[in-house]
Parts: sequence; C-alpha cells; structure tokens
Amino acid sequence: MNCVVRDLSLLFVSCVLVACGRVDVYAISAPSEPSVSMLGSTPAPPLASGPTDGGMPDSALGNNCGMATLSPGDTTLSLQVGGVRRSYLLHVPSAYDGRQAVPLIVDFHGMGGTAESGLASSTYPPITDREGVIQAFPNGLKGPLGSAWNMGPCCVEGADDLAFTRALVAQVQALACIDAGRIYAVGVLTGGGMVNNLACNAADVFAAISPAAFDLLQETVDDCKPALPVTVVSFRGTADTRVPYAGGASSLVPGMPITFLGAQASFARWAAINTCNGEPSAEDTNGCATYSNCAGGVEVFLCTNHGGGEDPGDASISWRILARHTR
Repeated sequence: MNCVVRDLSLLFVSCVLVACGRVDVYAISAPSEPSVSMLGSTPAPPLASGPTDGGMPDSALGNNCGMATLSPGDTTLSLQVGGVRRSYLLHVPSAYDGRQAVPLIVDFHGMGGTAESGLASSTYPPITDREGVIQAFPNGLKGPLGSAWNMGPCCVEGADDLAFTRALVAQVQALACIDAGRIYAVGVLTGGGMVNNLACNAADVFAAISPAAFDLLQETVDDCKPALPVTVVSFRGTADTRVPYAGGASSLVPGMPITFLGAQASFARWAAINTCNGEPSAEDTNGCATYSNCAGGVEVFLCTNHGGGEDPGDASISWRILARHTR
C-alpha cells in the first residue's frame, strides 16, 4: 500500500500509516524532498515532514507525544539523502509508551558491520531498555573494506554521513516522543570515529557521545570546532593493535591512510576543545579518568582497559554519564 502526499505540510493528516505494512512517502510537488520508507511488521504512526537538510522545525518537535505509540520491536526504516537511499534499524523497547519524552541513542557499527550486528553486539539495550530509551542503528555505505563511515580521510569516499545522521534524528523525532535535549551518539571502531565526527560537527544535536576503540585523527582534529561544548566518554584498550593506544599512522583502509592522535592525546584534546580547566582526575576502579571543570558543565572521560584490546565500551559505565547531560 503506497501513500502519496502532494503537500508535505499536510503529511500528518494526509497519510496515516498504521495500516501500511510497507510505506513509501514522497512529495509530488517537491521532488527534492527526501523519500521515506518504513519496512517491517511493526505498525507505524504518522510521519512529520522536515526540511531537506535533515533538521526539524521547532514546532514539530514533541507534537506527537501522546498522539501515537510505536509498538515495541525492531523495524528497518529508510530515507533518501542527497539522492542516496539510506537505512537504519529502529529499536523500540517495551517500556516506551509514547506519553513521556525519552532519550534517543544513535549507535554506529564498526567497519564491515550492519545495523543488525550493531544491535546484537550493543551493550546499551540491556541497560537502557528498562527506561524506555529508543535506539537507532544506522547502516553505513560500502567502502573498500565493507560498510563504514565517511570521516574525511577515511573510510567511505563521498558518503554524506553527517546529513544522513541529521535526517535520521529528524525522522525518529517525527515518529516517536523524543526529548530533543537528550540525544546521544555511541559507536565502536570506525563507528567510534563517526561519533567523534558528530561531536565536532553536530554538537547542536548531540548532548554527549561515547566512542569506543577509536581516537581523534591528526588529519581532521584542527577542524573540530563544536558549536557547543559536548560531553565525551571514550573507551580504549592499551593492547589494541588496529588503533594503537599511543597513536600513530594507520593503513586500516587501503588508499585511505589516517593518523591516530592516541588515547591520552585525544583525551587531552577533547578537554582543550571543551575548555576544561585543571588536571584530570586519577583513574577510578573502572579505569576512568575525568576532566570535570569544563565549559557548559560538560565532562570528558577516558576509560582505559589496561591490557585490553578493541574495547567495545560498557554501557553500565557510560549511560549514567551520558544520561545526566542535556542539550
């Protein structure tokens, strides 16, 4: 069943998607608008339209709270950004009831992964599902070594993952009752690199991030100038062979060389970016050191797994930090 909308301003009243198993929504009068699809058996609430840059007008945020409830489960959705069809998996826990605004976590997989593998390996749902937190797992585009993210010098050439992420967030805000001040990004390996990129370039959207097994890059760090201070919780293993704890040059992807700052240097750089004063704390029992005297009340953490390899992060540590920060 297809729903065709000729005026995007009437999208809420013109296309109610509850009866659609597969839905394509597109504008006849405005072909440049993104096309949105929902696939799967989970019933869908009405969609709200937004501008082509992926942002949502303030008047649209929160308007659907209490009006429509997403059924619990995992649903694949897609949208078109810059002429490219992109997809992600939306995870709705049973504790979500659509009445109160909840946080949104966008969770990025590592190179070669998928939204499904990201959900299967994520440490967040066992912690955040009980709070009704909605989670989105984007699919990266194919690069030289499989699906990944465009972080500038690496790892998928030409992909506009910043625009995709902004559009994804806007679509989820239209589908669910999301607290716009509590949107977070997490990711592992190259997904962690994408999360760093979002903190540098989309701090107006994300209140806090948690990258794992990845650092800032020498090639792009000088351009990292967030619009607002942003809390960062990084997880790193000292025995990581692909992303050395001490940093250095990497040929992770053929033809796309990058240079890691290293875990401690990235920690210090995030502190400088966020105008943190003083020295970091000593490591706690979880291996986490902290800069806490930072602009806007943000915090910068480095949680080190001594002797560990590609540390995937630990939501039982990071979520209690992320959750206390709002935009």
